[in-house]
Amino acid sequence: MNILQINGSAKTSGSHSTRLANDIVARLRTQNPDASLTLLDLATNPQPVLDGAALGALFTPAEARTPEQAARVALDDARIHEVQEADVIVIGVPMYNFGVPAQLKAWIDAICRARVTFRYTEHGVEGLLKGKRVYLAMARGGVHRGTPSDQQTPYLKTVLGFLGITDVHFVYAEGLNLGPEAEKAALQAAEGEIDRLFAAA
Repeated sequence: MNILQINGSAKTSGSHSTRLANDIVARLRTQNPDASLTLLDLATNPQPVLDGAALGALFTPAEARTPEQAARVALDDARIHEVQEADVIVIGVPMYNFGVPAQLKAWIDAICRARVTFRYTEHGVEGLLKGKRVYLAMARGGVHRGTPSDQQTPYLKTVLGFLGITDVHFVYAEGLNLGPEAEKAALQAAEGEIDRLFAAA
């Protein structure tokens, strides 16, 4: 098993989403002692945003790219290769202003590439990253699950499904900023969800 862990928090320490992602990876490695792990911490190794220069590089034929353009495309190529090689992807997802963090969105933009991770056909879009399992460790200061303010869950389901990934499992820690008791209860609830996921497995 090849495990890819993406830490989406802007924090380099003290991140609840990273803590939960670490816990999920630990469970996976306990069940699969020979598993390999690739870790990408977007707080310390952020993916560049998809700006005009990046688009220009991506839409320039490889043989015509400048050295700067080739280097920019290579950054996205590396992220795509990591995803392609992974059997299981674990992503730490804190909620920032109702959405995913900018650094995580940049990573998503990097791995979504036509004719590589998805393609358009006469029957519609086909995702090309089939057969992978994803665990999403969701950390929120408030309580949003199942309400209109949870814009993360439908977005992540949509974009992963677009890439052909439909085996997706969410773990939620909510109410983390509502006081010490709420924080403790939220983390216990999340650990309980992890227990149930791996007991079923």
